[in-house]
Amino acid sequence: MKNTLWKTAARIRFGAAVWLLSSSVTHLAILSLPVLAGAADPERNPGFAVNVEQQPVFPRIDDTPREIGLVVPDWFKLSFLDLREDLDEAVAGGKMGLALYFGLDHCPYCEVMLHQNLAEPDIRHYLSEHFDVVPLDVEGARDVVTLEGDRLTERLFAANRRLNFTPGFSFIDAGGDEIFRIRGYYPPYRFRAALEYVIDRHYRDGTFREYLERADPPPKFDLEDINERDFFDQPPHMLDRSRVPAQRLLVVFFERRGCHACDVLHSEPLSNPEVIERVRQFQAVQLDLDADTPVITPDGERTTARAWGERLGIHWAPTMVFFDEHGQEVIRIEAVVGLHRLHTTMEYVLTRAYKEFPTYRRWRAGNVE
Repeated sequence: MKNTLWKTAARIRFGAAVWLLSSSVTHLAILSLPVLAGAADPERNPGFAVNVEQQPVFPRIDDTPREIGLVVPDWFKLSFLDLREDLDEAVAGGKMGLALYFGLDHCPYCEVMLHQNLAEPDIRHYLSEHFDVVPLDVEGARDVVTLEGDRLTERLFAANRRLNFTPGFSFIDAGGDEIFRIRGYYPPYRFRAALEYVIDRHYRDGTFREYLERADPPPKFDLEDINERDFFDQPPHMLDRSRVPAQRLLVVFFERRGCHACDVLHSEPLSNPEVIERVRQFQAVQLDLDADTPVITPDGERTTARAWGERLGIHWAPTMVFFDEHGQEVIRIEAVVGLHRLHTTMEYVLTRAYKEFPTYRRWRAGNVE
């Protein structure tokens, strides 16, 4: 384990060094953030005239509880939360539709999204040029008139959309259909990719995962090993719980080789002794999203790690998916996660709080995140 963490730390230092070098050598070959088709073409995408290779590789987020407040940028739409009217106004103004932003008071991930991602001039321009952004408080009590004409509180509206982690975005097209949804914080390079996937209508050609796999170069770093830890079960991975309930809850870590975000996960939250102790209370399995490792899934299907990840719609590495004793998915973390959020998510699952509170957010209500 010590050797694994040492290698992980070295790879993170390598990633930071690459970014520093890239500020003076724009096309440095070893930099491997995705330069997606058209993203740096100012004629095709004027909002992306800034070269994405020059952006920070991965932000550091302090997610310890503290007073932050819920303040959104002044360029967000001032809305009365009648989404039908908001959509009509957006389309009349030449926009593609609405981007619903789901935030929360005292949310460190929201703070980074608003003050880092959306403060980047190219991101702000690209998003605001194509969408009116309507802010919503996932714990708010204001009434929302939905696109279907229903009247719900912000809190219930967010819960109905299965929003477990903030910040979140729901992109709505001119016809009122949801194009794409983001749950949790994406670092700037991945958020840019998501915007291009939506705005250039790549969703018509396939999933976001398939879109990212067409990136050239692929979103990986130079070193091609995976973080092996002693709390992961060894293959064969026979995870079937559909016939006989398991004795322990299950967490599956979907990762990739040479994945910088995976390195950060293992070197930071997964280096904490209390977090490691909680992981050991699960049946913990690590799968490579790009491998054909045989797996029998919790619902009894014989498949591979790659195919299962595709069926679950996983496009971010690392993603952690939690299952109960019967093989039902409880919750997943499919975005950047820090020590506090990972710790509390595992508490939510291990204490079976999901049986009383259908969403993590409702369980966390009244607690500062």
